[in-house]
Amino acid sequence: MSESKQARFEHGLQVAKLYYEQNLSQSEIAAALSISRPTVSRLLQFARENGIVKIQINDLLMDVSTLAKKLKKKYGLEVHVVPTQGLVMKERLSAVGQAAAQYIEEIAKPQDIIGIGWGRTIFEVGTHLSEVALPGVTVVQMKGGVSYSEQPTYAFDAINAFAHAFQTYPQYLPLPVIFDNLQTKQLVEKERHIQQVIDLSARANIAIYSVGTVRDTALIFQLGYLTDEEIARIQKNAVGDLFSRFIDANGNIVDPEINSRTIAIPLENLKSKEHSILVVNGDEKVESTHAALEGNYPNCLIIDQHAAQKLLEY
Repeated sequence: MSESKQARFEHGLQVAKLYYEQNLSQSEIAAALSISRPTVSRLLQFARENGIVKIQINDLLMDVSTLAKKLKKKYGLEVHVVPTQGLVMKERLSAVGQAAAQYIEEIAKPQDIIGIGWGRTIFEVGTHLSEVALPGVTVVQMKGGVSYSEQPTYAFDAINAFAHAFQTYPQYLPLPVIFDNLQTKQLVEKERHIQQVIDLSARANIAIYSVGTVRDTALIFQLGYLTDEEIARIQKNAVGDLFSRFIDANGNIVDPEINSRTIAIPLENLKSKEHSILVVNGDEKVESTHAALEGNYPNCLIIDQHAAQKLLEY
C-alpha cells in the first residue's frame, strides 16, 4: 500500500470513529480536525467503500412482517407478530398486551359485546386499553373465574380493566370454571342471572382469549378444580386448554366428562365470532397455540416474535 493510500486509510478510520462511535456531526469533525466538511464526507464514503465501515440493518419490522405472512399462509387467519427481540419476559408480555389492546381499540364499535377469558395475558391487554367512549358496549366473562386456591387467575382484574376502558359495567360469571359434578353445574346454569351472562357470552361478537398448557405448573391445575387423577388423565391426552376446555393436537376436546362439568363458552361458538382473537406470549404456549389454530377457533392471532418463529417451525 502506498504512503498516500495508507494515510487515507488512517484518516478514513479516524473520521469514521468520530462519526459512528462518538456520534459527532460532520461539521463537528471538520472543526476538530481542521479540515473542510466536504473532505469529511469524502473520507466517510472512502471508509464505507473500502471496508473500514460496514453498515448492517437489522430490520425487525421486516422480520415480523415476514413471519406474519408465513403464519397466515400456514394457518389461514389474520396474524399480527409483535416485535419482541431483545426484550426480557416481562417486557415481552407488556409489548404483546399493548399490541392486542391497540388492535381491540381499532376494531371496537358502538353496541359491541366483548367477551374475554382470563389469565395474566388477558389482564395485561386490559391494562393497556385506553378509555374509549363507545356507547352501548358490553363486556362479559366467557368462563367462570372463581378458584379454590390463592393462586391469582386475574379473572376479575381483567374484566374490570376492560369495563373501565369501555366505560361500562362488567358482566361477571362468579362461578368456578369446572364443577365437581355435572348435576350441580346444570342446576347453577338455570339461575336467571347466570343464564343472562351465558347468553351474553354466546352473543358476543368479539372474543379475546389466550391458551394454557398442560404442564405441571399450568394455572388451571393450581386452582383446586381437578384431582390428581384427573390431571394425569388430561396430561396424557391433551396438549393445552382453551377457555379451560382441554384439547388435543388437532384442537379436539379431550375428556368429555370433565368438559361437561365446565362452565365456559363452547369452543365451536368461537368460530362464528366476528372477531375471535387469540393472544399468545411465550414459547411454552406454542404447542397449545398450534392446536387452537388446527381447530380453527380464532380468526386473528396476536403473538410475540419468538413464539411466532417457533410456531412457524412447529
